[in-house]
Amino acid sequence: MMRRGDQRTEMAPPQSQSQYRCRRSRSRRPAPTAAVVLLLAAWVVAASGGAGGGGGGARRRVLVANGLGRTPQMGWNSWNHFGCGINEALVRSTADALVATGLARAGYTYVNLDDCWADYQRTKEGYLVANPKTFPSGIKALADYVHSKGLKLGLYSSAGTRTCSDKMPGSLGHEDTDAKTFASWGVDYLKYDNCYKDGTPETVRFQRMSRALMNSGRPIFYSLCEWGYMEVAKWGGAYGNSWRTTGDIVDTWSGMLANIDRNDAYARYARPGGWNDPDMLEVGNGRMTYNEYVVHFSLWAIAKAPLIIGCDVTSVFRETLGILSNAEVIAINQDRMGVQGSKVRTYGNGLEVWAGQLSGHRKAVLLLNRGASRPASIAAAWRDVGIRRRVTVEARDVWKHETLPGKFTGSLTAVVEPHSCKLFVLTPFPR
Repeated sequence: MMRRGDQRTEMAPPQSQSQYRCRRSRSRRPAPTAAVVLLLAAWVVAASGGAGGGGGGARRRVLVANGLGRTPQMGWNSWNHFGCGINEALVRSTADALVATGLARAGYTYVNLDDCWADYQRTKEGYLVANPKTFPSGIKALADYVHSKGLKLGLYSSAGTRTCSDKMPGSLGHEDTDAKTFASWGVDYLKYDNCYKDGTPETVRFQRMSRALMNSGRPIFYSLCEWGYMEVAKWGGAYGNSWRTTGDIVDTWSGMLANIDRNDAYARYARPGGWNDPDMLEVGNGRMTYNEYVVHFSLWAIAKAPLIIGCDVTSVFRETLGILSNAEVIAINQDRMGVQGSKVRTYGNGLEVWAGQLSGHRKAVLLLNRGASRPASIAAAWRDVGIRRRVTVEARDVWKHETLPGKFTGSLTAVVEPHSCKLFVLTPFPR
């Protein structure tokens, strides 16, 4: 997140879209035994080149070896919907809702507090403490509750003297103390922002927290929120499990596409253990249509982006839940090969083809119509998506949950409505 002055202005969603959002809240305003953190690191070499494969032969720097993030992280974060209006009752009810709605079973396991959870100043001993008004029971008790639901708790800080809201201290100069504090509370995830910095390069400040977390005595997923400065994708894998490649997402069609386009430039740097992050999901927050949210979720899935829900799951509409819990789309995102799909063909009038390699010799293919005026026929040619010319495939429409009749050789073509997409999994035939 950037400073609050950079955030969008609040506005009511159009009435025609209200059924596709999460209902807005009326008011906007013992820990597990410490696991031994792996200390071994290995050089990771990019997969071989190929369309939509995230290859290109780029050598990745030493991967942080905490054993986490073998697939993109899934969970919930408070910021997009609630901003600073969070408290322990909200977080507990969110954990309950993730379980009750089946979202936890679908893979959304992290419950992440963003900015504004801590008191305004550190204690006289130099420790972070929870805001006593909004989190009177403290973070340890909250983590215990979240863990009791089979979920994991995440916190937020900044590689600066203050966090982006300026409502709580940052961790600059306190990395070791804060990492050990987080571990003692049973925290499982840290989102680390980039506000109120001191002029020290990001590569230095984010590395300090990485080392502190590795020495904390507990595996903690490390999410770098550096906003894409200094081409973080090229060095983020040395320190963290994911890294923001963009500024803050905006809950609009153009804003969402701008983030995924910028993220796409770094596809070859994503691997199991470390992921490009175009920011959290806006699905359900009400400023895009149902079809636009389907596109949003589909692009994040094929791009192996973190799937972090950003709406109020305690009061979620059926259509929103249907998008977020689509098991076939999630399976593309969580595929064990961990190859980020990318844009492989651009036609005129905003028509695009995205593709990515999946396990079992399969391909994920997304046909996208960015245009606002009319339906369009979009063709995915085998040469573009990385399939040999004479290979025949079956095509599975993962939003309709049906396999298309017949077999396809050479290309797959479909008519796509404006501001919509089609998402397929192509499987060689015979298998």
